[in-house]
Amino acid sequence: MTTAPLPPVSLDGLPEPAPGAVAALAPTGTLRAAINMGNFLLVTGTDEHGDPVGVSPGMAAALAHTLGVGLELVHFPSPGSVADAGTEGVWDIGNIGAEPARAEFIDFTAAYAEIDATIMVRSDSAITSFADVDQPGVRIAAKARAAYCLWLERNLNHAELVTFASHDDTFAAFGDDDSLTVYAGLRAMLSDQSASLPGSQVLADRFTAVQQAIGTPKDRDPAGSDYLRAFVEAAKTQGVVAGLIEHHGVDALNVAPAAQ
Repeated sequence: MTTAPLPPVSLDGLPEPAPGAVAALAPTGTLRAAINMGNFLLVTGTDEHGDPVGVSPGMAAALAHTLGVGLELVHFPSPGSVADAGTEGVWDIGNIGAEPARAEFIDFTAAYAEIDATIMVRSDSAITSFADVDQPGVRIAAKARAAYCLWLERNLNHAELVTFASHDDTFAAFGDDDSLTVYAGLRAMLSDQSASLPGSQVLADRFTAVQQAIGTPKDRDPAGSDYLRAFVEAAKTQGVVAGLIEHHGVDALNVAPAAQ
C-alpha cells in the first residue's frame, strides 16, 4: 500500500480512526478525494505530476494519512460537477462548500474554512451595501451552482439572478452588459477582477461566507461521517487548517469557528 503524502503541517492531535471509519471512507484501500479545481483559493497550483496543491488537497492528504491509506485526488472543474458525481461511486470524500441542495445526498462536516462572498458594482451605482440589492429591477450576475449562487437562489425575493457557466463568462457579461446591476462572487476573485475593470468597486460587506467542508456519500456506514466530523474539528483546533492556509499564503481564507 502506498500511503498518502504528508501535508506541510504538523498532524499532532488528530484523532485515531476506528476500523469501521477506515472501511467506510476508503473501502478500496485508497481515499479517493474529489477536488474542485475551479476554486483558486483552495487549489493554488499543481505539482510536477499535475496533481493539485493547496489547502483542499492538503486536508485530503492529512485525512488519508490519519486513516493510513493511499490517496487519489480526483479532479473536477467545479463544485457542481463534484456534487453531480456524488451518487456515482467515483469519490469517497468531496471537498466543496456545504449547501442544503448538496446535503440531500452528501453527508457534510461542519466547515473547516470560510470564504467571504460579496458583490461588485459600478462606481455610479446607487447600491452601497448588500441590503440594497434585493429589489425589483436589480439583476445579479453569478456563476451557476457556486455555493454563493445557491445561497442567492434561496434568499432572493425580488432581484433577478442571472447565471453563467464560468467565472470568466460572468465577469465578461458584467463588463459588457449594463443591465446587469451587480456581480456576485468570492471577495478575493472580485477584488482581482475589479482591478481590470475601470469604474467598478467591490463592496465592504459580505452577504454570506461559503462554508468549505468535507462530505461523504450518504449511503456509506455512518462511522465514516462521524470520524470526518471529529477529524475536521481537531484540524481546526490543532492548527492544521491554519497551518495549511499560512503555508499556501491564502489570506482570503479564514479558519471556520468550532461546530455548534
